[in-house]
Amino acid sequence: MSPQEGIAEVLVSEAELKEICAGLGKQISKDYQGKNLLLVSVLKGAVVFMADLLKEITCECMIDFMAVSSYSGTKTTGVVKFKKDLDVNPDGKDILIVEDILDSGITLSYLKKVLADRNASSIKVCTLLDKPANRKSDIKADYVGRVIPDEFVVGYGLDYNEHFRNLPYVGILSPSVYNSDK
Repeated sequence: MSPQEGIAEVLVSEAELKEICAGLGKQISKDYQGKNLLLVSVLKGAVVFMADLLKEITCECMIDFMAVSSYSGTKTTGVVKFKKDLDVNPDGKDILIVEDILDSGITLSYLKKVLADRNASSIKVCTLLDKPANRKSDIKADYVGRVIPDEFVVGYGLDYNEHFRNLPYVGILSPSVYNSDK
């Protein structure tokens, strides 16, 4: 089966993704001009978004990566697993966490606390997709590409069991794909 065969509907097209990155990049560039910006991408899902967003940011910045997860299959486990830490010391940096999707908020709440404990000057969140229907933590993104309905989405870096990341758009995964895995 090709990745496209598992998609029930395209939710955010390639053209819309480009517009989102351009708009967010312009606003971030304005807001962080003259600051000590460190973009922190949450691996693996946000890497595609981070790469495209980075091309639209015109102010000076650094990048780094963290790998954490609270998901197994289509559901959050409620437990955050830390897999890779930052290489750059966050002390005194203006951190912008770049996330693919703000869903339960468990992972981002955890990350914000960890980075605050390390003396970051400021910590904000930029998410490509915001799914408020599933929020379990009291957290909001400072920059949001698009609010989406409570659907399981893949593509543009987002995955289902490590598949579908290479789609150039964000699509709703057909329930037949993940129901067949049960």
